[in-house]
Amino acid sequence: MAIYSSYTDLELIALLKKGEKVALAEIYRRYQGVLYSHAYRRLPDREEVRDIIQELFVYLWTSREQLHMTSLSSYLYAAVRNRVLNQYRNKKVRDNFAASLQEFIDQGENVIEDQLREKELALLVEKEIAALPDQMRLVFEMSRKLEMSHNEIAEALNLSPHTVRNQVHNALKILRVKLGANILFILF
Repeated sequence: MAIYSSYTDLELIALLKKGEKVALAEIYRRYQGVLYSHAYRRLPDREEVRDIIQELFVYLWTSREQLHMTSLSSYLYAAVRNRVLNQYRNKKVRDNFAASLQEFIDQGENVIEDQLREKELALLVEKEIAALPDQMRLVFEMSRKLEMSHNEIAEALNLSPHTVRNQVHNALKILRVKLGANILFILF
C-alpha cells in the first residue's frame, strides 16, 4: 500500500476505475480528514458528517466505472458540499413534516375532545328536555326541533298562540335554571 501513496490523483482514479480497492483506500486515507473538516464546518454534527463521508466513498466505489473527472480533490469537495446541502434540505423537510404532523395531532385531539363534549352536552340537554311536563316538552320540541312558528304550533295542537309562547318561555326558563344560561345560549 505504501507504493500507492506516491501515485497522483489521476493515477489513483485510473486504478479505481479498474477495481483496485487499495486505490480507494489510498484516496480515503488522503482525503478523509480534510473532507471531514470541510463538512464539519458547515454541519457541526459528527455522526451526520461521518455518514456523509462514508456515503461519498461508497458512491465513489460503486460508481467508479462511470466517473469522469479531471480533479479528484475538486470532485470530492463538491460532492461533500452537495451532500451537506442535501442534508440541510432533508432536515428542513423532516422538520416541516414533523411540525405539520404535530399540528395535525394537536388539532385532532381538540376536535375529538370537542366532539365528545358536544355529545355529552347534547345528551344532557335531551335528558332535561325529556323531563319537562308533556305538553311543554311537545311545544318546545315543535318550536326548536321542528322549527315551527308559534302560530303553526297553536294550530297543530289546537292552542292559542299566547299559550304556545308561554310554554316555550317557561321551558326555556326551566332549562336555563337546570343547564345554565351559557349552555342554553350555545345550543339555542
